[in-house]
Amino acid sequence: MSSDVKPRVKVPKKAKAGDTITIKTLISHKMESGQRKDKDGNKIPRSIINTFTCDFNGQNVLTVGLETAISTNPYFQFEAIVPEAGDFVFTWLDDTGEVYTTSKSIAIG
Repeated sequence: MSSDVKPRVKVPKKAKAGDTITIKTLISHKMESGQRKDKDGNKIPRSIINTFTCDFNGQNVLTVGLETAISTNPYFQFEAIVPEAGDFVFTWLDDTGEVYTTSKSIAIG
């Protein structure tokens, strides 16, 4: 994992069973579109986050495919229903094959 790529996630610490919660994610990633050239005139290879997924207790909640026009440091905010206590797992995949993963737990109470 590249040291300059940092995933950040906000998930409530607890909720009631069946509640809809808001999840916020941000990943620090430079996102090179593949359209620019370096100082020597060589094309800089595309390097973007191309897939984002969120799973809860092993079940997919959200999958997003990203394309070249995505901004640097992509931010997502979405809602999810929490049926039980468990773990959210967030995964970002970039063009170089790097996988960035973080997880957050939520309790029922």
